Amino acid sequence: MAENPTELEVWQRGPIDGVPPLLQPVAHALLQAVEDIEKEMAGFPLTLLWSRPAQVASVGFHLKHARGVVDRLFTYARAEMLSENQMQFLKRETEADDTESVEKLVNDFRMQVSLAIDQLRTTEEATLNEKRGIGRKQIPTTIVGLLFHAAEHVQRHVGQLIVTSRILKSMEKQVP
Repeated sequence: MAENPTELEVWQRGPIDGVPPLLQPVAHALLQAVEDIEKEMAGFPLTLLWSRPAQVASVGFHLKHARGVVDRLFTYARAEMLSENQMQFLKRETEADDTESVEKLVNDFRMQVSLAIDQLRTTEEATLNEKRGIGRKQIPTTIVGLLFHAAEHVQRHVGQLIVTSRILKSMEKQVP
């Protein structure tokens, strides 16, 4: 066992207080995403935030999209439709915004995950198979499907963010 509990991944540290057992993996994955993003983005230069090496998605996009995914999918899990603000946020995820710092985007994601963990705490396991619909077309899914997809989708983007971040930092070091 690691001497420092924070050296362990979130899932190895035990249950998250108040989160139902069947939703622990969702909480663990989202909290791990926060820690991974915080670690990778520490000292990340603002000048690289919207860079797109080889035309891949920018680090800024991944930060905004991860936040948006959690917000939108957890909204659907509550059987709510997206608000106009959520729709506008979705449309602007790929747009650079010079008013947003790396720290602000990381903090926005951290806060969205905190709201998600609060929602998990109030989600009863008996409701997990209740039907939910996605979007105007009401694509069929369930509460558990939405919550797990939010966690796995965010993890995918965190991986992409880390790779893109490291490529950009490596390229920056090579510039004479």
